[in-house]
Amino acid sequence: MRSSGAAWRSSVGSRRAATAARSRRNNEGPHMRLGSRRVIAAAVTIMLATASGMGRLLAQRGRAAAPTKPIMVEDVFKNVQALKGIGVDDFLLTMGIMSAAVGSDCVGCHPSAGTDHVDWALDTPRKRTARRMVQMVTAINRDTFNGRQVVTCWTCHRGRDRPVTTPTLDVVYGPPADDSDDVLTQARGVPSVDQVLDKYLQAIGGARNVARVTSFVATGTSVGYRGFGGGGVVEVSAQAPDKRATHISFPEYPDRGVSVRTYDGRTGWIATPLAVVPKYELAGSERDGARLDAMLSFPAQIKQALTNVRVGPPTTIGDQDVTVLQGNGPNGTLATLYLDDRSGLLVRMVRHGRSPIGRVPTQVDYSDYRDVGGIKFPFHWTFAWLDGRDNFEFSDVKLNVPIDAVKFGEPNVAPAPAKVAR
Repeated sequence: MRSSGAAWRSSVGSRRAATAARSRRNNEGPHMRLGSRRVIAAAVTIMLATASGMGRLLAQRGRAAAPTKPIMVEDVFKNVQALKGIGVDDFLLTMGIMSAAVGSDCVGCHPSAGTDHVDWALDTPRKRTARRMVQMVTAINRDTFNGRQVVTCWTCHRGRDRPVTTPTLDVVYGPPADDSDDVLTQARGVPSVDQVLDKYLQAIGGARNVARVTSFVATGTSVGYRGFGGGGVVEVSAQAPDKRATHISFPEYPDRGVSVRTYDGRTGWIATPLAVVPKYELAGSERDGARLDAMLSFPAQIKQALTNVRVGPPTTIGDQDVTVLQGNGPNGTLATLYLDDRSGLLVRMVRHGRSPIGRVPTQVDYSDYRDVGGIKFPFHWTFAWLDGRDNFEFSDVKLNVPIDAVKFGEPNVAPAPAKVAR
């Protein structure tokens, strides 16, 4: 089935040692830097915000049952110049991709970020430079690529504050880079979409059994990542076709508040403790991502959740050979599924949100599949996003249980005391 892809697979195999070495270096370098950013995750969430402005706007919006006009960034945040006209959630995504691109964190542009003594709206040399870079990238894409987002901050910076202008000979004569394109094209000599999905459904219990699952509640713990975070009690609830909620509480540390992410089929919310913006409604790319997450919680719905589905070239994750399936979710949200060749099980999902300066990845790895009522369910989830990583280890999963609709609505939590923006 992969005759024409055999040479490609061989090339991947010959690069595994180099890839593993790079992975080890990454875990000690940039990825650890991202992990350490968890301590300022709240700061990312409140970039340039004022508590009073957000509070007034949320009060005006009330508890609308359906998505309303999104709150624009300039309605909430101070001194926004180059990124006007986008929603609050997309603005926060943009801050994340900008931070990742230059290998920094909030402090790089906002002195004293993560403390009670930060002036988010203060102009600094780096902020002024960042604005010019946003305008430059926008102009390049507009004038050279007909408005398509081809050039981004990451294109040149790749985790450095200053782009590398000269290649080293070690790079020139070393193993080729393993970075794949965001958007994949249909590969030759690979299984069809139906074959890949049929194998997956069969691996987790059979299409009929999987289709009978209309809800689940998974409970366990958040164990953090390599010493950062953790200590939380996690509950993930999902109701077909498109409702999902994640609650993380800290019974032993109540001052850490409760983190909540919900989507009720129309509206999504995020509640984040220890932030000036303690709660906000999803209105842009993040809402599309929340809807996609909810729909993909039920594998029988993959064909309904994704359009323009194609099978990309085979690749590897660690020592696993995987088949890559890619499609478009709500409003074109790019979603890529990685399925183990041997078992057929889903081992990774990556979705890309939109921002004015590049796609924003969210990645979830799945492992430790166990039988629950005749269905195989992953009991270990590893999340990776631009401000950190986390691991969920579930101890109990219940299928087809009633779930109160309130669970998926606007979070009704008492946020921890917010930091005051000055």
